[in-house]
Amino acid sequence: MARTDACAIDGYEAAIERAGLYAEAGADILFVEALTRETELRDAPTRNRLPHLVNVVHGGKTPPLTASQFGVMGYALVLYANAALQAAIAGMQTVLTALRDQGVLSGIEDHLATFDERQRLVRTAEWDALSIKYGGAA
Repeated sequence: MARTDACAIDGYEAAIERAGLYAEAGADILFVEALTRETELRDAPTRNRLPHLVNVVHGGKTPPLTASQFGVMGYALVLYANAALQAAIAGMQTVLTALRDQGVLSGIEDHLATFDERQRLVRTAEWDALSIKYGGAA
């Protein structure tokens, strides 16, 4: 994968030219960063034969199109950079604000994973089994 940030500094055509050079040098996927216009987003994947990647940041400058729209344009990969982190931050702020203001979790349970879901995600049963297998107490 080859990335160019030339668009933000030298403009769209310079970034496309650089991406073409990356393709000639053997890149297998191209990432032209900082495309801010839908016309550029539509054009970039048509300029060479390689798959393209697009990066979408909530609150960023790339138009927030759907994954399907990007696919139709010719993008093979869509990164929703920081989306999970931004969601986690918003959830933490909601829960911590409620704890600060009300002192309880009542009323915000829909913002919390269940205890069983937490245990599943951190693979508690697997870690306990390994601890028993290798001599530790679970």
